[in-house]
Amino acid sequence: MTTIARINDEQISAHDFVKLLKLNDKYDELIDEIMIDKLAVAAAKKQGVTVSIEEVQERADQFRRLLGLHRAKDTNEYLDDLGISLDEFEQYVVESLYKDKVQKAVCTQQAIEDYFSSNSPKFDAVDISHIVLDSQSKAREIMALLEDDPEGFEELVGDHSLDEETKDTGGAIGRVMRGTMEDEIEAKLFNASVGDIAGPFQSGDGLIYEIFKVTQRYPAKLNESTLKDVHNLVYDQWLEARAQEHRLEVL
Repeated sequence: MTTIARINDEQISAHDFVKLLKLNDKYDELIDEIMIDKLAVAAAKKQGVTVSIEEVQERADQFRRLLGLHRAKDTNEYLDDLGISLDEFEQYVVESLYKDKVQKAVCTQQAIEDYFSSNSPKFDAVDISHIVLDSQSKAREIMALLEDDPEGFEELVGDHSLDEETKDTGGAIGRVMRGTMEDEIEAKLFNASVGDIAGPFQSGDGLIYEIFKVTQRYPAKLNESTLKDVHNLVYDQWLEARAQEHRLEVL
């Protein structure tokens, strides 16, 4: 059995390593990442993506320069320290090229714009503040005060909110995207106007009540802040479709 580490006389094997990953709930995440990478390579090959010897050499040279491995001897020593052969290193480089090239082919500007156009509500955002209270009667009392004086929200946060992290900033939570809050709360807040107050909402465990104020709205735009998210979603959607064309097994 392969030994990967040693502490005094105790040897840690590859089997022990896998067992610890599972016990620490990290195994599935790591396997998923590996499977996704391998799926992308297999799908790229199936779609006719090719990688040339020149591209492999250029990518390997980039890798070496990044790590300051300027001589062949330096590279060999680096790989030896990792326990990786030259063939395994070359395979890693080739697969990274397949993944990059197919991602570039899939995530075109047109594909990104089409996805955004069809799913733009996903990228709406609002800035919100909240007041956190520990009883329904207190929450109703605060709501009644806000109905008479909505501008007193920040003052009421300072006087009554139980959230110590936001108490000194007027209850400010900041920008939130669709899909990050409970459905009932999200429906109210994303249909509200700036300055509107919504609540009180009881938490799932029934321990707290929240009152929210919408302080800013950000209608969906395909800009620098959303471009990466859309790019990743387009790629994920493509991978999900490709997963139906290949046999995936975790043993």
